Amino acid sequence: MTTTKKTNYTKETIERDWTVRFDEIKDKAIPLMFIDSIIPGHNRLNYALIGDTASENENYNPVITEPHGFQIGMVKAPKGNGPAFHTHEYIETFFVLTGEWRFYWGNSEDEIEGETILKPWDMISLPPYMYRGFENIAEEDAWLFSILEQHEVFDRPDPIWDPKVVKKGEEYNFRVDDKGKMIAPENFSQLEEEMAKKLKMGEK
Repeated sequence: MTTTKKTNYTKETIERDWTVRFDEIKDKAIPLMFIDSIIPGHNRLNYALIGDTASENENYNPVITEPHGFQIGMVKAPKGNGPAFHTHEYIETFFVLTGEWRFYWGNSEDEIEGETILKPWDMISLPPYMYRGFENIAEEDAWLFSILEQHEVFDRPDPIWDPKVVKKGEEYNFRVDDKGKMIAPENFSQLEEEMAKKLKMGEK
């Protein structure tokens, strides 16, 4: 059995290193975290709360950096938007905070084989290698809470996109290298600023 050395934590340590307050991070969302984020219908804000994987954009830092063995994030998307069809090599779980979300999935990138609608307090857990996408179908902006199971920090693409998504991203000059990291266009900073304004970063 593995034992962990006991550490004495102070109130200041817990507040500084182990607590996330939305008012302090609401302006720190990542508008272009993945190559699909620029594509109409897939615009969204991603918040990295715990963990350092599943991002093609290297210019982000999770709020809590202490290793946890899992990743936690949040997604805010306007009506009709959400992640494009993709898969991971690990389980991905979502808990709906606000709005209504349509989740759809298939056993390959070629066919959507099922879908379901989730409302606040509903949860869905998606198996490894099953393709999935989801979108906010509410009239207003909606929020999701995401949990990714423990896995290695990959030195390869993650997410694994439907090839049609990759092709569409290339139309906007968004690509990833063979290590899964974004090759951003020269005007990336401008595009990121415009997307943040479009999605009203910082608003609940």
